[in-house]
Amino acid sequence: MAQIPNLDNAPLNLISLREQSQKELINILKNIRGKKCLVIDPKLSGSLSVIIQTSLLKEHGVELRHLSAEPIQTDAAKVVYLVRSQLNLMKFISSHVNNDISKGLQREYYVYFVPRRAVGCEKILEEEKVHHMLTIGEYPLYIVPLDEDVLSFELDLAYKECQVDGDTSSLWHIAKAIHKLEFSFGVIPNVRAKGKASVRIAEILNRMQAEEPVNSPDMVVPEINTLILLDREVDMVTPMCSQLTYEGLLDEFLHINNGSVELDASIMGVQQEGKKVKVPLNSSDKLFKEIRDLNFEVVVQILRQKATSMKQDYTEMTTTSQTVSELKDFVKKLNSLPEMTRHINLAQHLSTFTSKPSFLAQLDMEHTMVEAQSYDICFEYIEEMIHKQEPLINVLRLLILFSITNSGLPKKNFDYLRRELLHSYGFEHMGTLNNLEKAGLLKKQESKSNWLTVKRALQLVVEDTDTANPNDISYVFSGYAPLSIRLVQHAVRSGWRPIEDILKLLPGPHSDTKRGRFATSPSLDTLQGASASMDKVADGRRALVLVVFVGGVTFAEISALRYLCSQEGMAYDLIIGTTKIVSGHTLTESFVEKLG
Repeated sequence: MAQIPNLDNAPLNLISLREQSQKELINILKNIRGKKCLVIDPKLSGSLSVIIQTSLLKEHGVELRHLSAEPIQTDAAKVVYLVRSQLNLMKFISSHVNNDISKGLQREYYVYFVPRRAVGCEKILEEEKVHHMLTIGEYPLYIVPLDEDVLSFELDLAYKECQVDGDTSSLWHIAKAIHKLEFSFGVIPNVRAKGKASVRIAEILNRMQAEEPVNSPDMVVPEINTLILLDREVDMVTPMCSQLTYEGLLDEFLHINNGSVELDASIMGVQQEGKKVKVPLNSSDKLFKEIRDLNFEVVVQILRQKATSMKQDYTEMTTTSQTVSELKDFVKKLNSLPEMTRHINLAQHLSTFTSKPSFLAQLDMEHTMVEAQSYDICFEYIEEMIHKQEPLINVLRLLILFSITNSGLPKKNFDYLRRELLHSYGFEHMGTLNNLEKAGLLKKQESKSNWLTVKRALQLVVEDTDTANPNDISYVFSGYAPLSIRLVQHAVRSGWRPIEDILKLLPGPHSDTKRGRFATSPSLDTLQGASASMDKVADGRRALVLVVFVGGVTFAEISALRYLCSQEGMAYDLIIGTTKIVSGHTLTESFVEKLG
């Protein structure tokens, strides 16, 4: 199955977007004649694999290499570097060039920055005395479609950079990516933002529109009706909880990377010692599309039912005589066998994690923290984790959840846990704890927590959640409705106004702006009943809302949004944009300071 996701059913024409990115890259390569070696920043190769097939690159006389400190081994006379604007990568390029000079090799060098060049990087190339030997360009890859309803801006560290380093350059990138969408699909008339970074992006977007306007013909209704921007900082509770959807759990335990997981071949039933296999996970796989957003308990039942029914069909085939059309139906069912086998293997592997008593105890503890009623039990649990020296990321993840739901820890407890962590895991983690404090994820309690008020007002804890036949988004965490998605629910249904009092209890400002010549058109405020005109865009499709998560989104939140979309009476389609798909693990990891 292809690694590149199938975008045929996307609510926007994402295929044209992807084709434009392919064309831009191929043009760069075409313009450099002859045999060349394309050296790709390893972090970019994942993004590129979702956009363009390697075979297509090779057709243009390209040898592929990954960028590292090691000199490039190639007999091509032209070397093309495709890199993010990261300072450490410039050192690699400089050492490659200097290495070639010392060997008397004459080559042409090209450096293409993704998505745009940075002064700091070029300064290093100048200091290393190689800048004059390079031809420098840009490959403006701002958006990577991961699936038919998910766009990634591929900014891994946006959250940490904004919160800890004070580096807000990613906000410009996000605004640029959205503005790029507007050039294809029209100016988005309604923009609702919550959080410091999101409100800032809305302002930058308006400035971009003023400086570089999208000229859409008078009568063309924009394809995206509303943009909702939400800071990750507004809801750090959700990513710290363990996701319980199929795709969410796959990410928690096996780490999905650009739409695929890599695992031992033996898990997938392939008997090859020590070999790894890549398993693609996107909606091109029909069975995966059907089960990805369901609670894992239900997925196991569905796979069992499908396997049983296939077994019955097989028994009927071998014991009774069949007509030709019955045979044909059976063969059709057999076509789905590889998908069935794939997901039964994956689900079986996941079960080895989810059935562990330690995982079930952790889930219990997360729920207790979200309930925010039993401070001492939670405190002792974390203390015990530290003393048992459980993996640091697991401890920090629960500690963040504990700190946020309590609006910090009393000074005595805070100092004690900080000291215990450093004693247990080593003083080199001082930088990590400082980062978490800087970001406000771990702090001393200065005021009473308002988490209980928010939880009650937005009904975040739902008793007796039916995971098999859900009637609320809380099924994705078996009883906790993600705060972020509750906010999106309100923003879409009735705007920010009715929940302003709650918004004020959450981090950062909020804004609601109307833009462009369609600003006077009825926004989604009036969708319910009064104005049916927005329900359907001219050609009968539902109105489209783009929800952008600044700082990352989890698969469980994406599943909750898809669940909202599938509900009867839902007047709009949702498409998701994010700086990166994250989990509690990867988010916490981004704050870890590597010393030495």
